[in-house]
This record gives sequence, structure tokens and C-alpha cells, in this order.
Amino acid sequence: MKKIYVAMSGGVDSAVAALLLKRMGHELTGVYMKNWSDESFQGKLDFHCPWKEDLAMVKRVCAAIGIPWKVYNFEQEYRKSVIDYFFRLERRGETPNPDVMCNREIKFGSFLRRARKEGAEYIATGHYAKIIRPRSKEDFWKLERASDKDKDQSYFLCLLKQAQLRRTLFPLGDYSKSHVRAIAREAGLPNADRPESMGICFVGEVKLTDFLKLEIRQTPGAIVTTSGAKIGTHEGLPFYTIGQRHGLHLGGGIPYYIVRKDLRRNRLIVAQGQKSRELFSKGLLLRSCHWVGRRMALPVGFQVRIRHRQELQPGKLQKIRGQYAVVFKNKQKGITPGQFCTLYGGNTLVAAGVIRSPLS
Repeated sequence: MKKIYVAMSGGVDSAVAALLLKRMGHELTGVYMKNWSDESFQGKLDFHCPWKEDLAMVKRVCAAIGIPWKVYNFEQEYRKSVIDYFFRLERRGETPNPDVMCNREIKFGSFLRRARKEGAEYIATGHYAKIIRPRSKEDFWKLERASDKDKDQSYFLCLLKQAQLRRTLFPLGDYSKSHVRAIAREAGLPNADRPESMGICFVGEVKLTDFLKLEIRQTPGAIVTTSGAKIGTHEGLPFYTIGQRHGLHLGGGIPYYIVRKDLRRNRLIVAQGQKSRELFSKGLLLRSCHWVGRRMALPVGFQVRIRHRQELQPGKLQKIRGQYAVVFKNKQKGITPGQFCTLYGGNTLVAAGVIRSPLS
């Protein structure tokens, strides 16, 4: 029997993760992480943050399973590690992924450390992914894709370290979402059919544009084609992302897509048609490379993903002018600075990094 603290969000995934561990005979405590609340908006946004409803559901689920619960308040840590990071990259004209940082810094950072201080041997979450134990002293902990490839969340866990993996459990790694809901219904859990939450990580269902306007001033500029012709006006570069089609207000006809941002001249560069060659790149540069396990000699081939749910693409990790770079077998569309690139060997997530820029 292990002493395990389970991260409980109020959703069905974390509820079933706790239920499965309880059935195995472990000593569990459900923990709700309060990372954001109405007060965090300081009256700047007309928005209802559902944390009270989520916590109420966590209490009901824990009562149904028969385990104690508690609340950890990480609002200050979340603001510093996730929200400030989000706005910092947006101001640089990039498109960050706050969920990846939330996982590294909050769920598997602050939560893991506090749980361990209180005597927990492990933490557990409802993520769809697998952790494989080392087979020998020379081996290392591996992070693998979930059996349900449509629900696999390894992409969002790509920055986890060995110390975090060895103290973490993912009970849902071999389950499909439909199976998880069936287990919840059979057990009579109160959130068996609760809809999945959407929005910005823990912040909730708020429009991204409205959220950005909390701290980023609108600075209009020109929308120009790749040949330099002005065809419209944008509201401010942080409010757009590479590959975006909607929201440009450029009229009918063949749609335009954003291909890059000119920060120096405050211009949004667009190309016409989803197959425009300006949308595609042969590779990308990474700011750095995080190895989940052992570093590998370069160059080396991987299956690569540049956004969540993208089909894996063959590519090669190598060094170009001293920088980590990924060169693809086939050109990729909409490579976006600030997003994460994940590198897989089979089902194992081997390495990852933040995209610096595309390679033409």
C-alpha cells in the first residue's frame, strides 16, 4: 500500500484515476489545486471562474470514493510561472503553451513538492500517458504515449524530469475516454457525465483575445502580403498566431493565412490559400533541447510533433550553427515560435523544446 496524493480537478478523469488507485488498496488523499479565482482578474474582466463549482464536485467525488480531501492554494506560483510566462511570450509575438508550463511548474512542481513534504510517496493525475519504470540501474524512467492515441497527453508533459516521473502515477494510461466514463457511471460517481473543461489551463472558458487585453495594449498595424502589398489592418501582433485564417477581416475570395510577424515594423504577413508555399517550412530551430532521459548523439531520427494532436512526422534532430534544429522529411505547415516540438522514438517521448523559428 502506497500513500498517494491525487490531483483532483472536478473532472471525470481525475475522479476515475483516484477510484482505480483506491480499488488497488492505496492510501489516498484528493487535492484540489486553487490556481486561479475571480479575485485574480481584479475586476478587469467580466468572467465567472468556476473554481467553487469544481471544488464542490471534488468534495462530492471524494465522499463517493471514500477518501479525504484538501485544498492547496498555488495562485501566486501560478501567476508567476504560468500567466507571466504566457504574457511574456505573447509580447514577443510568439504563441506560448501555458498548459505545458502549468504541468512542469505547478502540477509536477509545486504540488509534488508539497505532497512529498506531507508524507506522500507519490502523486497521481488523470493524464492520459504512461510512465515506464527503469529495467536496470543504467536505465531511466520513460514517458510514453497513452494507449488511446486520440486522448494521449504526452505532448503537454514533455518537460517533465526524471525526479518528477519517478514520483508520479498515471492510472489512465491504458484506458480510453469511453471506458473511463463507463467506469465512473458503474461506480455512481457524480461527475460521470460532466462535460470536459475548456479554455486556458486552469483559468477557464474565457476568450483568448479578452484575456490578452488584460495586460497587452492594442497596437494596430498593417496586414501585408508576402509581396508587400497592404490589404488590411491588424489589432496588434500578440492577438494573432501563425497559420491563422479567421479574424483577419479581409473580405471574401480565397482566404489569407498568417505566415509570419514582422515585430520591427509591426506588420502581419499573410499569404493566400492554405497550400501557399510561404506557409510551409523544411524544419525549425529550438531554443534548447530537454531530454526526458539520456542525451543522444546527433544527428538522430525521430517521429516529431509540432502541435498537440498533429500526426507524427518523420524528422531528424541535429545541430545547425550550434543550435538544435529539426529537419523534416516533408515540409510542415504553420511552424509557430513559442509552441513546443516533441520528439518520439516509437511510443516514447525522448526530447522536446520550444520552437525558436522555422527553417526556410
